Amino acid sequence: MNIAAEPREELVVIGNGMAGMRAVEELLKRCSGQRYRITVLGADPHVNYNRILLSSVLAGSKSIGEIIIHSRDWHRENGIRLLTGEAVTAIDRAAKTITSASGFKFAYNRLLIATGSRPLAPPIPGIGLPGVCAFRDIADVNKMLAASRAHKRAVVVGGGLLGLEAAYGLTQRGMSVTLVHLMPTLMERQLDAPAGQLLQRDLAQRGITFLTNAESEEILGTQKAEAVQLADGRTIPADLVVLAIGIRPNVDLARAAGLAVNRGILVYDDMRTSDPEIFAVGECVEHRGEVFGLVAPLYEQAKVCAAQLAGDESALFVSQAPYTSLKITGVNVFSAGALMAAAADDDEIILRDDARGIYRKAVLRDGKLVGAVLYGETVDGPWYVDLMQRKTDVSAIRDRLVFGRTFAEPSPKPADAGKIGSGQPSALETAA
Repeated sequence: MNIAAEPREELVVIGNGMAGMRAVEELLKRCSGQRYRITVLGADPHVNYNRILLSSVLAGSKSIGEIIIHSRDWHRENGIRLLTGEAVTAIDRAAKTITSASGFKFAYNRLLIATGSRPLAPPIPGIGLPGVCAFRDIADVNKMLAASRAHKRAVVVGGGLLGLEAAYGLTQRGMSVTLVHLMPTLMERQLDAPAGQLLQRDLAQRGITFLTNAESEEILGTQKAEAVQLADGRTIPADLVVLAIGIRPNVDLARAAGLAVNRGILVYDDMRTSDPEIFAVGECVEHRGEVFGLVAPLYEQAKVCAAQLAGDESALFVSQAPYTSLKITGVNVFSAGALMAAAADDDEIILRDDARGIYRKAVLRDGKLVGAVLYGETVDGPWYVDLMQRKTDVSAIRDRLVFGRTFAEPSPKPADAGKIGSGQPSALETAA
């Protein structure tokens, strides 16, 4: 007797960015396309690409083609129906359907929301003028490249990672760039003041002009952006204004569908939303009060989501202590945990060599490492993360800790070679 195969379930993915497509990739590894028919809709007109490398495209070291992660051929080979440039406008949870901007309607058994985030825009006059853009997607990069070919003066608003990458990329394209930052030092969420000051010094040597403690009050111009006016009265001429002051989870679609939303779409440890048939991953989610902007936790969410979709109910997302390990315009920076002492008995150990551009800081509490900042040399970052996550008592190596693992830990005996520490890769080494 022939028994008909059970039909595959319909999995619809809203968003074709890095987190959502990593979940699809992980699911294919587990199910080989046998359990689900997968439909992906993305508002972006391009296939899935590495947003982290947009700065390399801007600076001219990579092309758009080189940052593509999953081509259209890859989608076809894996039987995935892909609609790009097709935003989803509604989710009907009762009917279990989604509707797109063009009026397409798709039914789902399982739905994955990966709508990402939106760039923050300061509420200042002139923000809608031509010549003002964010630094978020390929369209933004194309606007910046066009401006660099026609004009010479740019102002970047925001001294975080994206702002610094935008400023550096535009200088590489021949523009004169002024970066305006509200806070006293750069990357204040990831670096302490001394490290931020070293970063500013080194990037100034690369041709960027910095105005810190500076608040943008208005973008001046009639037909297009012509200048940025600061709150203290200074006016900075600009043919291009790039806004890079942060991101906000894109939750409008989920909220309209009646899902539980706070800052992000609320998800449980299994990456399910308040509707058990709907999952969410990426910058749009909020997990145990935390929202996410770095790629490592987003990829971990994707793995958990894929495992759950494949039937592994034991897979759960556990957010690790946040850390940042980045190369900013050729400069290595790392930070994890506390940036500075927070209690009276906290201990800060600092090594600084301005001439060599080296800065290392360890923050200790009750004999344990609770924070680290590295500038210039960051090879010991994974080791510091491992010490923090394991809550290792470092009292015995306190005086050598800031010099790094090679100096802090005794050399292994021949019989113990390869057994330093746990013998397992650190969270940083295995992330993403």
